[in-house]
Amino acid sequence: MLRSILAGVLFLGLGTASAQSYRFDFGAGPVARGYTKVTPDMLYTTELGYGFLPGFPVQGFYAVRYLRDYVTSSQPFFFSVKLPEGNYDVKVLLGDEKDASYTTIKVENRRLMLEKVETKPRKLVWKEFTVNVKSARISDQDSVRLKPREKEYLHWDNQLTFEFTDALPKVAALEIRRNAKAQTVFLAGNSTVVDQAQEPYAAWGQMIPRFFKPEKIAIANHAESGESLRSFWAEKRLEKILSVLKPNDYVFIEFAHNDQKQKDLQPFVGYKELLKRYIQSVREKGGKPVLVTSMHRRNFDNAGKIINTLGDFPEAMRQVAKEENTPLIDLNALSKTLWEALGPKESEKAFVHVTAGSLPGVTKDIHDNTHFSNYGAYLLAQCIVNGIKSAQLDLAKELVEDLPAFDPAHPPLAEKWQFPASPLMEHVKPDGN
Repeated sequence: MLRSILAGVLFLGLGTASAQSYRFDFGAGPVARGYTKVTPDMLYTTELGYGFLPGFPVQGFYAVRYLRDYVTSSQPFFFSVKLPEGNYDVKVLLGDEKDASYTTIKVENRRLMLEKVETKPRKLVWKEFTVNVKSARISDQDSVRLKPREKEYLHWDNQLTFEFTDALPKVAALEIRRNAKAQTVFLAGNSTVVDQAQEPYAAWGQMIPRFFKPEKIAIANHAESGESLRSFWAEKRLEKILSVLKPNDYVFIEFAHNDQKQKDLQPFVGYKELLKRYIQSVREKGGKPVLVTSMHRRNFDNAGKIINTLGDFPEAMRQVAKEENTPLIDLNALSKTLWEALGPKESEKAFVHVTAGSLPGVTKDIHDNTHFSNYGAYLLAQCIVNGIKSAQLDLAKELVEDLPAFDPAHPPLAEKWQFPASPLMEHVKPDGN
């Protein structure tokens, strides 16, 4: 579905690429020395190894000075580069010499990297972020057991795909270089964590990269919809993480929503043992496990208080954290504060509540009280940031300097929060509930 939306861009499988760095000069002007010229008509092919994805019009503008020409569009557009698995530092030159620009950058499955970068007329700016590119391959004989839909995703494909969006994005140049030293934060979880591929769904894992400085930290989101501790293990998703884990890398572990549906798995018998198995596996590789209690579903009583639908699973995780001396981010407690602060009505905007006819293809009202809108996912990512600081993880020192102030007891209202939606849209509910 997603690849057909992108006008037939092919799933490339496990191709290889030897280049460790690229420098692209966009627009219609002269090419800067040491850069590769990219004009709007250059579409991605396997042979070329870079280019724009078809179906999204791009305009190129001329400038006499080097790196002052640019590409832009009145709607989001996509640029992709063939890259092997690993972490990469990305530098992007935004703006133009005449007018202002407003740019937000997402990568892969709508993973937020730069938010609302504004440039004044005649003021171009370089911005930088660090991104992870992943592959399903574990070894010559083994790989992650992907679900059919995952082969349509803009990850697992040995490409790095950029989405340039916002009110008026203007991209003059792009540089990509391998970063072998960055500390990687791996995310293991379900649909509440995954990089949701299409609107109107989102999860906190795809928002969290925006809050980290470049060069030091890369977020590698291996979560997938519908997963439990058991299925994540059986599909070799944890094995994949362990195969590329470096000493001192982090693994954030958040599961409960789907685990609680397994009749032979109890919070204090079975679930705790599985969590301890994950912790041991990560530590044996020199990694740092972090437990994240699952957030509450949107379920209120008559007094406007959240009803716990997760049973004793969050408490079981808290016990494991103490027993194994493992850092804990209590997203369950933070989300209770957050949802109750928003209240029964306002909290609908943090979840996928969509009326029929308001989005293309939506013929019936959607009332999903488990999965999040962009707004809700962003709020939960800020809760995770607060949890990182409360747990005194060394990651806290790598948070961006312009970190937005956030108190889950006093969250910003949706009307005061603006975020550019992606053109990739599907109203099919993610797996899990």
